[in-house]
Amino acid sequence: MEPRILLFIIKLIAGGIVAFLAILLMSKKRTVAWSFMVSGFLLTYAALVYELLIELGVLTATKYGLWGIPVSTLACTIIPALCYITAFIIMLAKRN
Repeated sequence: MEPRILLFIIKLIAGGIVAFLAILLMSKKRTVAWSFMVSGFLLTYAALVYELLIELGVLTATKYGLWGIPVSTLACTIIPALCYITAFIIMLAKRN
């Protein structure tokens, strides 16, 4: 088996466990901040699946790009980070 594909499989298993545990945690903590954290985890997992599908040739990245980076790949990188940033800002704002 090719090492890149094996690495993707390991990432998918670990990401699946993280996503499952994040959903369980969200059922216990029903706050907006935790909802954004769980959304970030799930979107990160979705981005990983999207990367794997591109790597396997099932999908192709969008032909439109910014600075040479396909828009779909850029969105898969930025949107989860924005969810984490929003969650941390909400958590910090509630502390004061």
